Amino acid sequence: MAANLFSLEGKVALVTGGSRGIGKMIARGFIEAGCARVYISSRKAPACLETAEELGPKCIPLPQDVSTVEGCQALAKAFLEREDKLDILLNNAGAAWGAPFEEFPESGWDKVMDLNVKSPFFLTQALHGALKAAGTPQSPSKVINVASIDGIRLNPQETYSYHASKSGLIYLTRRLAARLIEDNIAVTGIAPGAFASEMNRVARDHGDEVAKRIPSRRIGTDEDMQGVAIYLASRAGDYVVGQTIAVDGGVALAQLGV
Repeated sequence: MAANLFSLEGKVALVTGGSRGIGKMIARGFIEAGCARVYISSRKAPACLETAEELGPKCIPLPQDVSTVEGCQALAKAFLEREDKLDILLNNAGAAWGAPFEEFPESGWDKVMDLNVKSPFFLTQALHGALKAAGTPQSPSKVINVASIDGIRLNPQETYSYHASKSGLIYLTRRLAARLIEDNIAVTGIAPGAFASEMNRVARDHGDEVAKRIPSRRIGTDEDMQGVAIYLASRAGDYVVGQTIAVDGGVALAQLGV
């Protein structure tokens, strides 16, 4: 039994923001853990198609901009044309915006809040039936929301809407979890720290320097992110409901003086 705790054999997953960065890391991990099919979505169709080709035949591209409710519904429709059930939904698509307080624009507020908070809610809503069809009390389907340690602790950058959105997503995860476990859907979250990605270019381009400020003395690797995502998505995480796991090498704890 223990040998199969982390198996995703035969599962079907959908990963938003799956063409690069953390979404791509997790999509690859899901495939290697045994998923039958991993659908990836991203706003840029060429990137989505390229990543699907790289990850192999079990990775299926569904390009779509999910920054609007209409986009979320369109992605759900495209998925449901191919599948009747959904075992794992990973809400990873996100955006960031930084600007001085005096100059912070409404566009930077709305873009980030819409994609980081509103879209995970409405995509989960649109796929509720497919998630419910896949889940049982013994084996719930999974919704995993990718937040950030910036939703747990402050960083020095003036990313007002990003901080607010990721903190909001962590609490939205709890609220969704309380409701959807009734339908055998376990909702959880991941709060990444420094991982090399297009969104976190500082970690990508200056990893050694960033590592000096991390208690673990390194930035995160693909395996670090894949490990926690597979745990939450697999049998090993079936009894975890509403929790958001920080994967940050101890950064959030260090700020608290622990």
